[in-house]
Amino acid sequence: MSPNPAHRTIDTIWRIESPKVIAGLTRMVRDVGLAEDLAQDALVIALERWPETGIPANPGAWLMMTAKRRAIDVLRRSKRRDEKYAELARETSLYTEDDADSRLDGEIGDDLLRLIFMTCHPVLSREARVALTLRLLGGLTTEEIARSFLAAESTIAQRIVRAKRTLNAEKVPFEVPAGPELQERLSAVLEVLYLLFNEGYSATSGEHWTRPLLCQEALRLGRVLAEILPGEPEVHGLVALMELQSSRLRTRVNADGEPVLLMDQNRAQWDRLLIRRGLAALERSRRLGRALGPYSLQAAITACHAQAVTPEETDWTRIAALYEALSRVAPSPVVELNRAVAVSMAFGPAFGLQLVDELCAEPALKDYHLLPSVRGDLLSKLGRHEEARAEFERAAAMTRNERERTLLLNRAAACGNMAEGE
Repeated sequence: MSPNPAHRTIDTIWRIESPKVIAGLTRMVRDVGLAEDLAQDALVIALERWPETGIPANPGAWLMMTAKRRAIDVLRRSKRRDEKYAELARETSLYTEDDADSRLDGEIGDDLLRLIFMTCHPVLSREARVALTLRLLGGLTTEEIARSFLAAESTIAQRIVRAKRTLNAEKVPFEVPAGPELQERLSAVLEVLYLLFNEGYSATSGEHWTRPLLCQEALRLGRVLAEILPGEPEVHGLVALMELQSSRLRTRVNADGEPVLLMDQNRAQWDRLLIRRGLAALERSRRLGRALGPYSLQAAITACHAQAVTPEETDWTRIAALYEALSRVAPSPVVELNRAVAVSMAFGPAFGLQLVDELCAEPALKDYHLLPSVRGDLLSKLGRHEEARAEFERAAAMTRNERERTLLLNRAAACGNMAEGE
């Protein structure tokens, strides 16, 4: 995106509005690839016009109307023209920007949920489902998705292209399935919502440490799923996790937008209503009587933080045990890295560093900036400041988030100062 201030504003609007526009267009044209192309056309028009005319009062409705007009032009040229005209006559009426809000509000929520289930269809591989949904609903770039997967950007790009072609070729319906088919897609839908929330909670790139609107949308969709599937413990577990983590969003950055680490946050400002909602959702998951799954276990870990009035009261021994359970249910190098942090807090940095050092040869973490970041933190606590400085600098070079890079470079400088004073 251009550094032009107007273009930066449009980019922000696009990230917020594009999932709604794509979902509405998919309902209209029944082709998710075409819907994304049409939405991109509307963005190009906005980039050309808005710097001169100003941002419309309702930019989301403007983008939707512009894209729908493009869709009608495409359908007019389509071989299925007559069929589509009849369908449009039944489903679409013309409206002005003035009444766009009232007409769109009732469609958006259902369309987004339908789009998630469409892109999580079993005709696609698990990796393709998640990548495509993050692209369309999260507004994430291919690079951001690749970093979430710890995969090559070219690999993710190919997955997304193939996924859109497959959905179109297989004529996957734009609907929320029922019965066994809904269950079949549920794990992929939950994973998408989880990754969507995580991108909002800790943005992989850009100028902002968090993207709260992504968190809000993931949480809203999670609550809808919990209403549809009250007997699924992992749905409640994921909602619990998102509620509890959302309670800390306002304290994750200071007044200047700079990151504030968990142990430095003002816990008096954590949202107590969201904490109560999260704990209640976690209890609903437990009451269903099944072994806790990965989302419920992560919610239980987050609950330990939420219930600690001060950082010193955090039950790190329990958190370490929960990470041990999580590593058995959903083993991954990232879980092991988090477990190492918990072990270091419960039993000392030397024990944590030993676990982290064992992960240094893990291929999946080769470009994962939190590995050297955690290692730098542990080395600093052990008084090995020069080594810590090098690790923080390495982490800063890896991250694509500007706020996080500044934080890591500041920590590296602080370690350098301590090393010089020794």
